[in-house]
Amino acid sequence: MTIKYAGPKAIISHTGICFDTNKEDKYVYLDIAAQLLEALDHDYIEDKTYTHTLEKHLSNDEIMTILQRRCPDFDKLINATDHEVEELLDEDLQRAHTNRLLNNEEKEVLEKNISIMHDYMVQRSINKSMYYCVVGLLADMAAKDHINKITLPMQQNYIHVLHSLQGTLIKEKKPIDTDMSIAEKDKKLYVTLKVVNIVK
Repeated sequence: MTIKYAGPKAIISHTGICFDTNKEDKYVYLDIAAQLLEALDHDYIEDKTYTHTLEKHLSNDEIMTILQRRCPDFDKLINATDHEVEELLDEDLQRAHTNRLLNNEEKEVLEKNISIMHDYMVQRSINKSMYYCVVGLLADMAAKDHINKITLPMQQNYIHVLHSLQGTLIKEKKPIDTDMSIAEKDKKLYVTLKVVNIVK
């Protein structure tokens, strides 16, 4: 398997398949997270501000190269059979087969719909695992290197990555508090994640 865009969360039923566009595939954020990881990985001088411009877009191959080099469980994360979604899909098939509220034709349709979406669901799971691997590495880097502020353009995908990083930092063994703010500079909006309580 590899990383590639799958799509928003699928809602599967005996009447068809629809998609929840509010729950996007983590693949769309993986590019930014991987670039941010590369940008932050260098030696730091205390109290110095570093500036880096993210590339517009990394190719799949470039992202994969970063992931292979960075994620310690890369082989496991990219292996479809190692994902819980496989077990969940098997359970869904079993429930569909034994569902007493559906007639035989509806059961068959539901089972086919689940089977049709198998690869789609596995791909989303792989993308999600890879994304959170990178976010975890970003959190480790922020704590280890005492990175106290990250500022990115005020765009939805950037905000999502910073929110994920914020959530991961607060879940550390020693929770790290953060603050998110928005500011305008040169008529452009920027979002800043401040790391509040890293002890140096």
